[in-house]
Amino acid sequence: MRRTLRSIDFQHLLRAGWISLVKRAARTYVVGPELTHALRVREDLCKQGFATTLGFRNREEDQPQQTVDAYCRALNAIAETRQNCYLSVKAPALKFAPELLAQVVRQGRQYGIGIHFDSLGPETADPTFAFIAAALPQSVQLGCTLPGRWTRSQNDADWVVESGLAVRVVKGEWAESALSEPDLRAGFLAVVDRLAGRARHVAVATHDPPLAREALQRLRATGTPCDLELQVGFPVRSVLRVAGEMGVPVRFYISYGDAWPPYRLSQAKQNPRVCWWFCRDLLFGRAFRMPHQSSLNFLRRNVVQD
Repeated sequence: MRRTLRSIDFQHLLRAGWISLVKRAARTYVVGPELTHALRVREDLCKQGFATTLGFRNREEDQPQQTVDAYCRALNAIAETRQNCYLSVKAPALKFAPELLAQVVRQGRQYGIGIHFDSLGPETADPTFAFIAAALPQSVQLGCTLPGRWTRSQNDADWVVESGLAVRVVKGEWAESALSEPDLRAGFLAVVDRLAGRARHVAVATHDPPLAREALQRLRATGTPCDLELQVGFPVRSVLRVAGEMGVPVRFYISYGDAWPPYRLSQAKQNPRVCWWFCRDLLFGRAFRMPHQSSLNFLRRNVVQD
């Protein structure tokens, strides 16, 4: 019995220690647990001429109303400064409850602030789009994310265009199927091509410089309003130079709240780079990842920010 208890205690300590390491590595991608942390970073980025997005990460134990309250506080903060900023939300965090969405949409409409729906796992896609459809008649600026990793995203792009939504295109973290893995760059560009010349606005959300350049070129060739959207915590210097050379506006996505890395450690066997990413984040954090002064000077000379 004592051995069993000791074993349980050891496992508990081991799990607690592992979670602590994961949280530490994840701090690279989250500016802090509170809205005040996000607002400080947003202020710095706005002073440098960048548009921003606020994205709150709820904890698993948070009740949906707690998340709604956090979203509403963020909308209030955005409205107070009247800077170029919109709010990103996660529909599953609201349990897809229409009455909760109505609270967020009402406040967004009141302040004239855009509300964007992030993409999560493929099982959340259909309920998220149904959630968005319910909000469409409420005359608020809405947007959604389409992952190039999913084959369904090209058909979803048609609905997005018909609905007049703004779009953020990402490679995508979650696989659509365990049976096949598409070429992420090809999938990304296929979604971009489906939107080009048709969408209200497209945010190219990638830190891959060649992919960013190709996507932005295709959108601009068709006269599609677009910008480059980058996440605070990821390497940005090389891709910022692409934006500067092309004269494309840049927006930064600022995550705050619960800290978890944007990759799954369980994927390490299929993708050994995950182990490197985890060690890098654990040891170096956000070092060398924020815009370098030379990059900022180049952008100021070549880009007219929104």
